[in-house]
Amino acid sequence: MKSKFNHHRPLHYVLWGVGGLAIAAVGAFFFGFILMLLWNWLMPMIFGLPNITFWQGWGLVLLTHILFKSGPHNYSHDKHHHGDFKEKFNEHLKTHLPHNSEENPETVAG
Repeated sequence: MKSKFNHHRPLHYVLWGVGGLAIAAVGAFFFGFILMLLWNWLMPMIFGLPNITFWQGWGLVLLTHILFKSGPHNYSHDKHHHGDFKEKFNEHLKTHLPHNSEENPETVAG
């Protein structure tokens, strides 16, 4: 009996990718809108700063993402945090996917 996971469906992956990008875009615009509302509600009253537009709010979301979610610290933390999952996933792949000793250099005696 053939497993349903043995064949690749490129259209399936493309649709998941497009859907993921659409969700990310909606989320980015949502956070920009929320940031604009919170800024315009709090900052002018507390600090005397001017109101901002939606696009300025979205730009602040992008700026904070660049400043706080990038760099070598995030990479090392991410690698450490997801290390166990990656190891378990690789073990799962080794045990459930058929392998050919000619294609996999680790299985070739040498």
